[in-house]
Amino acid sequence: MTKSTVKTTGKPYILVAPNGARRGRADHPALPVTTDQIVATARGCHEAGANGIHLHVRDADGHHTLDAGLYRETIAELKREVPGMDVQITTEAAGVFDVQSQFECLQLVQPEWASISVREIARALDLAPRVYALCAAQGTRVQHILYDLEDVKLLEDWQSKGIVQPDQTDRLLVLGRYSQNQQSVPADLDAFPSSPAKWMVCAFGTQEHDCLVETGRRGGDLRVGFENSLTAPDGTLWTDNAASVAALVETLGRTGT
Repeated sequence: MTKSTVKTTGKPYILVAPNGARRGRADHPALPVTTDQIVATARGCHEAGANGIHLHVRDADGHHTLDAGLYRETIAELKREVPGMDVQITTEAAGVFDVQSQFECLQLVQPEWASISVREIARALDLAPRVYALCAAQGTRVQHILYDLEDVKLLEDWQSKGIVQPDQTDRLLVLGRYSQNQQSVPADLDAFPSSPAKWMVCAFGTQEHDCLVETGRRGGDLRVGFENSLTAPDGTLWTDNAASVAALVETLGRTGT
């Protein structure tokens, strides 16, 4: 994103990502794993100012899963307990699931909103058009996960070829990679070209909020939470996801973002 791209009006949308595919209670005792924990976390984060939740569900052993039944159960509980909160499911492979499994998850869950990594779908080019056509047919809003410029180019190529549907333009820009001790910085935004599409950012490490405030200043939306960072700017652990959301909201208000 060019440094001249600055927001003029409106508040950024906040999506909380409270657990992810890899972390567990050993990483932080307040990281939600069960359905009850996820719902309680969502409620607290919504009260703190989050507009939506990026949902990962876990199996009985606490492992990342794309189980459609568990997704439907958790979504129903979220809609009942936190009706004002949007729900976005993940289709993340996490080194476990193939594209067919991701397709079947979308087909069986029929979510209102899903995040999809273009580089993961590119593992099965024959299925790629079916994935995006399915989402269009069932009304699933797509957010494309983009890790770098190569992902951006792949998405734009698929858009030009009609593999990705014309209205499937939303982007999540990942500042850095899921790696040990990844530390994102606001300047990482400049690695991505400007786009008229709706865009959101997630970032890692102690400068997570700095990256998100700069994103809001430039007109983007924000994803925050324990999937990406457990720590405050001073390096201490957040009490829970809601504490991180509340601190981000307070900083956005203080800076007029």
